[in-house]
Parts: sequence; structure tokens; C-alpha cells
Amino acid sequence: MSRFINKKYASLEAYTPGEQPRERKYIKLNTNESPYPPSDGVIKAVNEAEVSLLNLYPDPTCKALKEKLAALYGVKGENIFVSNGSDDILNFSFMAFCNDSDRLVKFPEISYGFYKVYAELYGVKYSAIPLREDFTVDITDYFGNNANVVIANPNAPTGIALTVEEIEQILKANPDFVVLIDEAYVDFGAESCLPLVDKYDNLLVVRTYSKSRSMAGARLGFAIGSAELIADLEKIKFSTNPYNINRLTLVAGEAAVDDDGYYVENCKKVADTREYTTKKLKELGFECTPSKSNFIFAKSNKIGGEELYLKLKERGILVRHFSNGKICEYNRITVGTPEQMDALIAEIASITEETK
Repeated sequence: MSRFINKKYASLEAYTPGEQPRERKYIKLNTNESPYPPSDGVIKAVNEAEVSLLNLYPDPTCKALKEKLAALYGVKGENIFVSNGSDDILNFSFMAFCNDSDRLVKFPEISYGFYKVYAELYGVKYSAIPLREDFTVDITDYFGNNANVVIANPNAPTGIALTVEEIEQILKANPDFVVLIDEAYVDFGAESCLPLVDKYDNLLVVRTYSKSRSMAGARLGFAIGSAELIADLEKIKFSTNPYNINRLTLVAGEAAVDDDGYYVENCKKVADTREYTTKKLKELGFECTPSKSNFIFAKSNKIGGEELYLKLKERGILVRHFSNGKICEYNRITVGTPEQMDALIAEIASITEETK
């Protein structure tokens, strides 16, 4: 750190991404990427003709992509915001809705780590609310507390989801504050609260192409909400970086919408593999949360979480371990292909046998 950094950022604890090692080839089950490639339509869309236009700026309004997303989800273009990954949208949302000195934001204590990072980055007062003992969200903790609300649904890293009815109760209890529902993992078996957008002008639903649409490397996300909320986000975007989505990502995003059926089928395959792997882990003595995401949150009664993570890494398999004391015995395991999960199960069986 240099002596020139703004003092208010000097003590900031940055978000720690999952490992992206290059020194060897791993079975990579640590960053919740899709095990399946983008659709043929996406690959064809990123063609030589589009590459030849990289000397020109992309459309800052993302009009064509917004129209396709609006048609897919049954809303208007004015209800869609598009940006450089859902992290970018979360960033803009904290800037737009949470930065008043008297405006608190609430989110679960165990959840996506960027919520705390953004709150501290912008000096926002926040309350990180503990989960219940079973890692579920107690929705009454978010009722009428004069605070914006940010909840991942399904939650990460637990994979546990709220129902639409529970989210609606939170919305009703906070009519004058924004309720942001981060649906990064919703396509793998949870209920989306998108049908509530027309009823509640304080609801912002955030989605990403990184998980269910196999485009983590493209960096693309979108939000759906009232026209007024979307206009607020557009103001922030056009005040910082209006060209924040490159030309190739835009055409890939449009093609992915056209091939939506391919991605829906992949999500079903991931969900089936998740259930199969969960069953196998339980047979090996693991406890697993009821995940509705593309990952499994599990702990063993035979080996500690960190030890298992390290032993798997030695054997060429990466999972995600968190040092947080409340979840340090758990590992988050991305659902890969059936073949990758069989390899994982075989290695875990071998490791736990060795620890007897």
C-alpha cells in the first residue's frame, strides 16, 4: 500500500475471489462456474465480423440486449439494467441507494462477501444479521427497520432459498426502502421473485450470466426493477463508465437469450448432479444443507473442513473453504459434470478412509 491512498480506504478489507491457479490443471469446483460451455449460438456470435468492429465503441444503452431480455422475462426495456457482471450492479446499487448517512443496509452475516465490502467502501452503515442455527434466514429480522435490504436467494455459500411469499413479506414490511434480491443462483431450482416487480416499486432483482448461462469470463449481468429504480442505476453508470460492456459480450449476451432452452436444460443437469452428489456425500457421513444452487455446502464428521480442502487440493481438486468460524468446518463444492463429481467422491472416500 502506498502513502498516497485515501485514508478512508487504507483499512478496507477487499473481497477475496476463489483461487484461479495456473501452475497445474485442477478439477475446478471452487468458483461456481458452469461445467458446460456456452451455446453454439454464442460461439458463432463472437465472430470475425464483430471482432473487426472493436475499433468502435459498443452501444452504451445496450438496447438490443435489453429488448431481448425484456421479451424473455415479460417486462419492458425500461425495466432492464445491463452492466459488467452482477458485481457491477451491486456496486452501483450501494452507490445509488445506500449512501445516505442515515440510511442503514441489512444483509445476512453469512452471505456473499461483497455486500460487506461495498458497504465499507462507501461508508454505509450496515447490519450483518446472523442466520439461524440451521443457516436459514429469519425474515422477521428484516421487517420495518428503516433500512435497505440485500439478500442473496438462494444464499451463498449455504445454497438455501427463501420462497417468493417470504420475500413478499419483506417487501411489504419495507415499502420506503429498496429490497435487492440477488438471484445469481436462482435458475438451479429456487423460485424467482420477478413476478413481484410489477407490484413493488422498491424491488430490484439482480441476475448474472456467470452461472446458469456459462459466461463467467464474459462479465455480464442484468437487473430488473421499476423504471424509476432502473433510471437511478443508469444515472450512476453514465456518470462513471457508460461503455462498461464490450461489443463481444453484448452480442454473446443476445445470442444466449436466443438459446435459452440450451441453458435451461443445462441447469436441470446441474440440479440432477447436485442431488446425486449430495446423496453420495451423505453416504460418506457428510452433512449437507438443502441447496437450490449450483453448489453443495457440506461438512464431514470424519475430517475438518480445512484439512479436507487441503487434501483435495493436493490431489488436484479445488473446492472453496472459508475461514469464518461459524462455517469453517464446511466446504462449498461447485457442481461439475457427473464425471468430475464421481472423481471428487472417489477422492473424498479415499481421504476419509485414510483418516480412520
